[in-house]
Amino acid sequence: MTHIAVLGAGSWGTTFAKVLADGGADVVVWARRHEIAREIQNTHRNSDYLPDIDLPPNLRADTDMAEVLRGAHQVYLAVPSQHLRPNLREAIPHIGPDALVVSLMKGVEVGTGLRMSEVIAQEGIESSRIAVVSGPNLALEIAREQPTAAVASSESEEVARTIAHAATNSYFKTFINTDVVGTEFGGVLKNLIAVAVGIADGVGYGENTKASIITRGLAEISAFAAAFGAQPHTMSGLAGLGDLIATCESPLSRNNTAGRLLGQGHSFTDVVASMNQTAEGLSAVKPVLELAASKGISMPIVTQVGQVLDGSRDPRELAPHFATDSDTPEGE
Repeated sequence: MTHIAVLGAGSWGTTFAKVLADGGADVVVWARRHEIAREIQNTHRNSDYLPDIDLPPNLRADTDMAEVLRGAHQVYLAVPSQHLRPNLREAIPHIGPDALVVSLMKGVEVGTGLRMSEVIAQEGIESSRIAVVSGPNLALEIAREQPTAAVASSESEEVARTIAHAATNSYFKTFINTDVVGTEFGGVLKNLIAVAVGIADGVGYGENTKASIITRGLAEISAFAAAFGAQPHTMSGLAGLGDLIATCESPLSRNNTAGRLLGQGHSFTDVVASMNQTAEGLSAVKPVLELAASKGISMPIVTQVGQVLDGSRDPRELAPHFATDSDTPEGE
């Protein structure tokens, strides 16, 4: 039986641990909070993040990171993206030299603009051992075993296949690709468009506005990803369009929820304080716009989201139809 460690006991970390356990692995979750670890261990529940979800018996939890990582063949990282580096530094001395390291995170590091796989590599894990998983993955739906799919990506097709095999069961199917850049940026950038859709929803705009944001947003994030070397087909697949639709349309989306609260007039500070979980899109806006500027890429929708966040734009002024010149071809 494959021994797998998952670092992070929030909704996504616990859900993905369940996916892996239901796929037949022996899974141990690292939780920072003792009460969460005890509940998972003793009752097979994580009521703070996944209410009414029963976790499988081959899923355990501990607060001792060294113990969680002992003998792990695969290590999945599901901590908030801005906390990855310090958590990784604590973990690396206990990660085996042949263990695969998998990012489940959808963010970029503030200050460096690095994708999560780049942070992992910078901290000393060989790129050939790194994979990322992304797709239309709303945690609670998956925890309820509603069927969905994802993609595992690595520069090594063999590593991607290994991860896809581990992360496949009766309700969760994982496909593979080798476009790590596109897979990661798809997961990051769709969050920003979901915030914009949430803002429009909070203001009270209808389906036409939201559809315009999603469609123009896809063109915007596809151009960004391509400029950094992503393959075009990735952005039309699970990690791009698939994740974009799920995150923009569902009230279960943290980024959509954050945007909706902003659209209703709540301040950025109040939105962050009111949410039980991290909305990665809020922290990604600034570094993504900095990366876009470095390549000379225009991202008008993301720019408007940033202006709403810093208070320089009224949410009611979010205007995807003014994002480009009227004579700009639709696909651009």
